[in-house]
Amino acid sequence: MIGLALMIATLPAGINFTCRPVTVWDGDGPIRCAGGAKVRLRGIAAREIDGTCRPRQPCPRASGVSARDRLVRLLGGARGVTRDGHVLVEGPDLRCRSFGADDYLRVVAACRLPDGRELGCEQVRARVALRWARYGGAKVCR
Repeated sequence: MIGLALMIATLPAGINFTCRPVTVWDGDGPIRCAGGAKVRLRGIAAREIDGTCRPRQPCPRASGVSARDRLVRLLGGARGVTRDGHVLVEGPDLRCRSFGADDYLRVVAACRLPDGRELGCEQVRARVALRWARYGGAKVCR
C-alpha cells in the first residue's frame, strides 16, 4: 500500500487524472485528493498561510488566508477544519494533468473545474496569486 501512495504522490508528467478534493492548505496547494495525491497548482504562487512568502518566489499582496479561502470557495466551500489546520472541502471532481513532482513530492498539476476553468488561473484572476515561471507560470493564465 505504501508503494501505491508513493506512486500516486509522484505521478510522472503528462498523466491525466481525476482529483476529488478533500482538503486545502493554502492558495496554491496542496489540495489533497480522495485518491491520495497532494496537488500543488501549476504556474502560480500564493502567500503561505502564515502570511509570509518563500524566498525566490513571487509574493502577491493578498494574504495567505484570503488566497486559501478563495480556493476553498472554488472547491465548493468549507466543511470544517482538520486538527492540523487543513480546510475540509467537498467539491466537484477536478480534471488534472500532472507536470511531475515538486520538492515536497506533491503532484504539480493544472486542474480544471467541471465548467472548464483552471484553478490556478482563477486564483491569478482574483489577484490572490501570481504567475510563477518555476511551475510553468510563463505558459499559463495569459
